[in-house]
Amino acid sequence: MATALTGRTYVTASAGNHGMSVAAGARVFGAEAVIYLADTVPDSFAQRLRDKGAEVRRDGRDYAASMAGAERAARREGLTLLSDSSWDGYMDLPWRLMEGYLAMAAETVRQMPAPPTHIYLQAGVGGLAGAASAHFRQAWGDGPQIVVVEPENAPALARSIAAGRLVETTGPDSHMGRLDCKAPSAIALRGLSRDADEFVTISEAEGAAVLPLLAEQGLATSSSGGAGLAAVLADPPKDARILCILSEAPA
Repeated sequence: MATALTGRTYVTASAGNHGMSVAAGARVFGAEAVIYLADTVPDSFAQRLRDKGAEVRRDGRDYAASMAGAERAARREGLTLLSDSSWDGYMDLPWRLMEGYLAMAAETVRQMPAPPTHIYLQAGVGGLAGAASAHFRQAWGDGPQIVVVEPENAPALARSIAAGRLVETTGPDSHMGRLDCKAPSAIALRGLSRDADEFVTISEAEGAAVLPLLAEQGLATSSSGGAGLAAVLADPPKDARILCILSEAPA
């Protein structure tokens, strides 16, 4: 196993869990990983990637620019592009990546004694939200209300659902950096159009306000990781049994 992918190099753009998983997986199987980061991604995250053996390259001010850099590198250097987003002509590998989130969703279902009434799932390109929603629907049916949460500076899924087609958004950078994706994954958008009940956005202030509350409970995270709970606190449903997922450690 340790040499199964020796000689192969995978390249992607990320500012969160996807980049960490590509770096970790490459090391396990003997491959190399190149991770493109936007200039706005903290140096602390870049170091975490390097600690897992990845080569880190900076390109552009936002996720879209870093993703374009990764695509150029794949073509120029003959690397395997392993994106967590998907688009026409690039579906197979992102589909397999999304399947990884099913393990987390399955663990959640096994550990909950009863289904929740509401599920809040934060989304960037939508991979986590799309995969988890599909599994939760399979396990719990139409009972839970699934709410997808995005930064108000990057409402790509919400706008795409409203338009009935994939929409690329524009706007200022969000401090919820791992969710600051201006274009959705085509696969995730398709699944969420079926499985999600509501799409909401939260402000930068709302994303930050939840962090001290979580830290007090020993659940420190980033504004990206805690966005689901931030949406709950911004507009809490009544008489609800709520499921939120903290999707990362502090940046």
